[in-house]
Amino acid sequence: MNWQEYYQSRITTAEQAVKAVKSGDRVVLGHACGEPQLIVDALVARAEELTGVEIAHEVPMGKGLYCLPQYEKSFRHNALFAGKPSRQAIKEGRADYTSIYLHELPALFRSGVFPIDVALVTVSPPDENGYVSLGISVDYTLQAIRSAKTVIAEVNPNMPRTGPVSLVKVEEIDYFVEVDVPLIELQPPVIGEVEKIIGQNIAELIKDGDCLQLGIGAVPDAILHFLKDKKDLGIHSEMISDGVMNLVKSGVVNCSRKTYYPGKIVIAFAMGTADFYKWLDNNPMIEGLPVDVTNIPYNIAKNDNMVAINSALSVDLLGQVAADTLAGIQFSGVGGQVDFVRGTADSKGGRAIIALPSTAAKGTVSRIVSTLAQGQAVTTGRYDVDYVVTEYGVAHLKWKTNRERANALINIAAPEFRDQLRAEYNQIYGVL
Repeated sequence: MNWQEYYQSRITTAEQAVKAVKSGDRVVLGHACGEPQLIVDALVARAEELTGVEIAHEVPMGKGLYCLPQYEKSFRHNALFAGKPSRQAIKEGRADYTSIYLHELPALFRSGVFPIDVALVTVSPPDENGYVSLGISVDYTLQAIRSAKTVIAEVNPNMPRTGPVSLVKVEEIDYFVEVDVPLIELQPPVIGEVEKIIGQNIAELIKDGDCLQLGIGAVPDAILHFLKDKKDLGIHSEMISDGVMNLVKSGVVNCSRKTYYPGKIVIAFAMGTADFYKWLDNNPMIEGLPVDVTNIPYNIAKNDNMVAINSALSVDLLGQVAADTLAGIQFSGVGGQVDFVRGTADSKGGRAIIALPSTAAKGTVSRIVSTLAQGQAVTTGRYDVDYVVTEYGVAHLKWKTNRERANALINIAAPEFRDQLRAEYNQIYGVL
C-alpha cells in the first residue's frame, strides 16, 4: 500500500475518529494555536459516554470546554501551562497543573512515566512525498505523535509548512479528519504608553547582530517597534508572532550573524494572525524544531550575543522573579523563560532581560515588592536573574550584592512606592 492509499483509507469524520478515545485515557493536544478544533469539539460532545479522560497540553488557545464544571466527571485537564480556560478549574481542584520546563516535555513523553493513549493534532495536507507538516506547533507535538498509541490529525490547508523537521509521514498517523477552518489566531496585543517606554528601555540594551528570544505579551511586542534602527538581528526563540515578520520584511532581522543555525529563524511554535501564518508557509528562513532542540540551554548558548526577553508579574528585592503565579492562582507557566535565561548566561555576550510594568491594578499595587506574596512561586531564581526593566529604567542585578540589587530595583519601582520598599527592606533584610 502506497502512502496515497494509506491516507485515503484513514480519512474519517471527527465524530468517528474520537471514538478511539476510551474512558481513563490520557489525551495530549497539539500546542497553542496548533490545537485541533473540530476533533476536540467532537471529543467534548462524547462527554456522557466517557469518564476520567485526562486532557494534557501547554498553552491553551482553544475553547477549553473540557474544563467546565459540567464535564468534571468526563474530563480532567492536566495543565502543562495554565491560561484563561484552565485557571479557575485548577483553583477549584477540577484540573491539575504540572510543573515542568518546556524543553523537558519530549523526554517526559519518551520516558514512559507519562504514557499517551491518544494525540490530537493539526497538520497540513500531505505533500507529493506523503509528508504532512506540524507547522505552527512542532514543539512537543512531534514527540507526542511518536509516543502516542493512537494519533488523530485534523488536516487543515491553512496550516503552514515550517521546514524539514516539522514533517511527519502520513503512516505515523492513524486517522485523518479533513477540515478547512481558520487556524486559531493570536491578535497583536494593545501596546500602551508604559509598554512603549519599557520597549525603548530594552531596545537600548540590544546591539546590532544580537540574537533574540521573545516571550508572549504586550511588553515583548512593544520592543519590536523600537528595533527598526538595528542591523543584522537574529531570532532563536521558542515562539514568534507577527512582530518578527515585520522586522524581517524591513530588513532588521536577517540572521546573518547567527552562530547556531545561521540564516535561520529558529522556533518551536508560532502564534499570530492569518497573514503571519501565510508568511511562514514554506518560508526558507523558518526552521521549526522540537523544544528539546530550541530550548535546551546548551543549544541556546551556541548563539553568540543571545538576548532573552521575558515578562514577569512581580520581582522581589532579592531579584526573585514570579512570572506564572498570582495570588495563589496558577496564572500561566514557566514556558521557556528559565531555559533562555540560563542559555544566555553561557552565551558569549549573552544577556537575559525580565521586563514588567512597575505597577498593577491601575497603579495601586507595586510589581517591585519586598517579598513575594503568599501563594506566589518563584519562576526565575535570584541566582539566574540578569537585567530587570520597567518604565522607570534598567536594573542590572547579575553578580550584585543584596544591597546593590535592592537599591537598583527600588530605583526602577514607581516613585510612590520607593520609600515603602526601602523601609520594608530595612525591616526584613537589614540596613539598606
